[in-house]
Amino acid sequence: MSEVTRKTKETDITVKTNLYGDGKYNINTKIGFFDHMLEALSKHSMIDMDIVCDGDIHIDYHHSVEDVAITLAKAIRKDLFPISSINRFASRDIVMDEACVECGIDVSNRAFLVFDLPISGKIGDFDTELVEEFFRALAFNLGITLHLVLKRGVNKHHIVECAFKSFAITFREAIAKNDKNSVPSTKGII
Repeated sequence: MSEVTRKTKETDITVKTNLYGDGKYNINTKIGFFDHMLEALSKHSMIDMDIVCDGDIHIDYHHSVEDVAITLAKAIRKDLFPISSINRFASRDIVMDEACVECGIDVSNRAFLVFDLPISGKIGDFDTELVEEFFRALAFNLGITLHLVLKRGVNKHHIVECAFKSFAITFREAIAKNDKNSVPSTKGII
């Protein structure tokens, strides 16, 4: 179990995670749609998450969303690295109604993001451009290569929720323990 706190002029965040948990969550960012996405992320990744964020949402949601991703990534990273005996790679297509999002992950300690979800506008009062900000901050602070690609879909809510679930399930598979008891790299280190 890891705990990370991040306090800035814009946000005050505490995140607790259990990397190999049961998908239990207690999440309060004061951003309804974002809480819903984080709950899906926790449930489907099987990572227990306790996330509390007090942010400057009177301005907009950007600082809260990005800083939660940074803090969450740092908490997960504490339990993940140094890496040994995990699958490392995973790729999945996940569907939700008409939407299908492909996710590919390499737990490589090399940060990269390919984000190809052409969505714009709002879902309720949530700016959809913040979805890319979340995944960029998560990938770069966690040190993973992450590809998220929309294969089909129309409904923005379905597409974004599908992306969070696709990431969650793919990440769960990438960090799954294997019985090889070795670092999954020809370099001998990740």
